[in-house]
Amino acid sequence: MSALQLQSAAGLLALAALAWALGGFRRGVSWRVVAAGLGLQVLLAALMLHLPPFRAAFALAGGAVEALHRATIAGTSLVFGYLGGAPLPFAEIRPGASFILFFQALPLVLVVGALSAVLYHWRVLPVVVAFLARGLRRAFGLGGACGFSVAANVFVGMVEAPLLIRPWLARLSRAELFAVMTAGLATISGNTLVVYAALIAPVVPDAAGQLLTASLVSAPAAVLVALLMIPPAPGGPATPVEEEVRAPRLYDSTMEAVVRGTGDGLSLLLGIMAALIVFVALVALVNQVVEPLAGLTLQRLAGWLFWPLAVAMGVPAEEAGAVARSLGVKVVVNEFVSYLELAQSGGAGLAPRSRLVLTYALCGFTNFGSVGIMVGGMTAMCPERRAEIVALGLPALVSATIACCMTGAVAGMLTPP
Repeated sequence: MSALQLQSAAGLLALAALAWALGGFRRGVSWRVVAAGLGLQVLLAALMLHLPPFRAAFALAGGAVEALHRATIAGTSLVFGYLGGAPLPFAEIRPGASFILFFQALPLVLVVGALSAVLYHWRVLPVVVAFLARGLRRAFGLGGACGFSVAANVFVGMVEAPLLIRPWLARLSRAELFAVMTAGLATISGNTLVVYAALIAPVVPDAAGQLLTASLVSAPAAVLVALLMIPPAPGGPATPVEEEVRAPRLYDSTMEAVVRGTGDGLSLLLGIMAALIVFVALVALVNQVVEPLAGLTLQRLAGWLFWPLAVAMGVPAEEAGAVARSLGVKVVVNEFVSYLELAQSGGAGLAPRSRLVLTYALCGFTNFGSVGIMVGGMTAMCPERRAEIVALGLPALVSATIACCMTGAVAGMLTPP
């Protein structure tokens, strides 16, 4: 292993120790859980990154994303004309100036939302989720409901996954509830995964496969960090490990799945648009106040705070500042802006390995806006535990951020310079 790979390996252990320290060095942490968490992350990443069949699947995933993107452009071109990607009726003076994010990239969320609903109705997604849930329950001893929700987070958002286990939410232990919340913030949904893959494909090779791997690896990372910060109480999980939780039937027909999936995608599309406008505006407003007084911006301050995490992931010291700044933008604004900046800059100033590590570390909903969305959704589902869910919101943001950085460290450990 190279020096940078060893740095990533040491950083992975340091991040686990940080999670334990932030939990107050609690007793009751199982070494079996630590070994399972670290081992499962490395195993999943090694299989996905180095086993030829999985590498071939990366190319297929990239082709699928490109096909979805072309199909979406066909629809947006019909509806929005040249704003949506149709041929321009005038000469483009500045290359790239005709690209409009809302009309050309974000509508992909609608198509993927409809397809995801169809795959759910056809029981494809529930079968995959159940398989992953069994693996998580065996590795960590999670209850059936908690394991199912964590596994579902690989494909759906931080509100949709808890919704699938709504009847069990009130019965989850505090540790299980925290694991569910951490996993919701440490992973991304299939809708946004496809959008991000389309954005960064010119900068990161096999972007779709890399993001899918990152979301898979982040699931055991999230459980490990959550159990290090809040270990389970003696007596076992609140829902038995053996209890099989089945995905509820949501649609009566394929057509209903298409219609409702499109509607859910529209809500997500408008939510992304609104969040981008508001959070970017708020950050700009704060910077206008702070920069003349202190000569600092929120992004620069966040870059300083996240510099140790960037180094822990195995990024060279001379590139750690740029990676830390991107991590800061992700937390202050959201990961969409970080990926967008990575795509627009072409990864300038970062070596290919550092770009890959950053891609993995950014793959999660770890930002303040997502915490608000998750807490609001889960308190509506389980009002009897409102105070507990609210109290765990910000700690879940911290734990999920550490989990995402662990995923970046695993990528760095398995990728030579």
